[in-house]
Amino acid sequence: MTAEASAFQHLDEQPIKRFHLLALFTTGMGVFTDGYDLSSIGVVLPLVLASFGIDHISGLQSGLLTGSALVGAAVGALIFGALAQRGRKRYYGMDVGLMAIAAAAQIFAPDMWSLIAIRFVLGIGVGADYVLSPTIMAEHANRRDRGKKVAFGFGVFWCLGAFVAAVVLLIVQGLGFSPSAQWRIVLAFGSVPALSVLYLRRKMPETARYLARLAGDGKAARDVINGITGRRTETSPLVDRRAWQEVFSLHLRDVFGAALLWLVYDIVIYSSILFGPSVIAKGIGVSPIVFQLVSYGVFIIPGTILGVGLIDGFGRKPLLALGFTLAGGSLALFAVLQHSAASLPLLGLAIFGLYNFTISLGPGAVSGSGLLGVELSPTRIRSIAQSVTVVGGRIGASTAAFLFPALLGVTGEIGLLYILAAVSLVGAALTFIVIPEAKGRSLEEINHDSDAAIMPLAAD
Repeated sequence: MTAEASAFQHLDEQPIKRFHLLALFTTGMGVFTDGYDLSSIGVVLPLVLASFGIDHISGLQSGLLTGSALVGAAVGALIFGALAQRGRKRYYGMDVGLMAIAAAAQIFAPDMWSLIAIRFVLGIGVGADYVLSPTIMAEHANRRDRGKKVAFGFGVFWCLGAFVAAVVLLIVQGLGFSPSAQWRIVLAFGSVPALSVLYLRRKMPETARYLARLAGDGKAARDVINGITGRRTETSPLVDRRAWQEVFSLHLRDVFGAALLWLVYDIVIYSSILFGPSVIAKGIGVSPIVFQLVSYGVFIIPGTILGVGLIDGFGRKPLLALGFTLAGGSLALFAVLQHSAASLPLLGLAIFGLYNFTISLGPGAVSGSGLLGVELSPTRIRSIAQSVTVVGGRIGASTAAFLFPALLGVTGEIGLLYILAAVSLVGAALTFIVIPEAKGRSLEEINHDSDAAIMPLAAD
């Protein structure tokens, strides 16, 4: 056993303890904010458009409004993916701080274009969190439970944030606020969960893998490992002085495979996140709030939780392929029965709910949690690789934001549902081609990140 392997093995074999639960909450509440901020615009979209005198969903401004935060997230991911090469903890907290400020600023937006600009800034914070939270969680996690920790901290908390967005709208409507005030309060409330973990994020210890492999501080890495495990280790993992471009080229296929699967998933899921409460809900005769509450409370959150339970036993690839396949079939079935669903809202909610459940069970728990990017890249490039996969997802989400309104006017709702079903089935096929299986393996084993690959340049 190498010194590097024996040092990190203490982390890999450590059972879940208080530190992991606190880390889960600390990372999860930031992701909760991501889910709240990105999905709340879908819930209040009709109110926003009406407030600014726009009476239809298919215009350019609708796409910009729903997509600006997604474009900002891609920019934020690239910026913080590079910055995190200089330290994960150093920038942890800046993400939620930026989200808190931008979320609060939405209440003062005087016009549509101001709101679009504010949400772009908000998206930068979201993109930063999409890089930092899964990276930190994965580098602290143990080998056997890494999948469920990242998937729960990202997937479940994100969905809870989306669910709460509908609850907040329900509350402000019940309190009698005007429609213009309703959407402003709902969007601005995103600052509350962001601020709730700002202190905890600043107190989170730097990851041992970063300290050893990038910072070259073996003593600090040992201290973190000893603090988490409660065991004493005297071995120091080796510093990795290889050029990041060299390491990135070795893992190019896996990184872009992870990005491609996230892109496919986000095309499908963001079509329903951004426009489901306004378009799908209207088509089956239910209100946006009811649609959002039922979708998340009955189908998406339970589906994600089941995916979390299966991810480390069933495996990433089978879960992804199964979820994509069932989701595609459910969307096709919803398209076939769309006219019946319009006259029977419960039937429509149930069939579309089956899609929500299955897409959350597989792709949501695996790709949507950011797990693949952090697992399929070594520490030397992990934050950069994760930023690439996040950008892949944001390209998919932005595609949904900008193309959904345009395609809706061309193909109609039924035609668009068939397109999304086909995209989902393509995702199932790609799963078997573009990524390896990572369940139950250490990060170093997955990425062939051995001493032998590092020592020649580390000794220079």
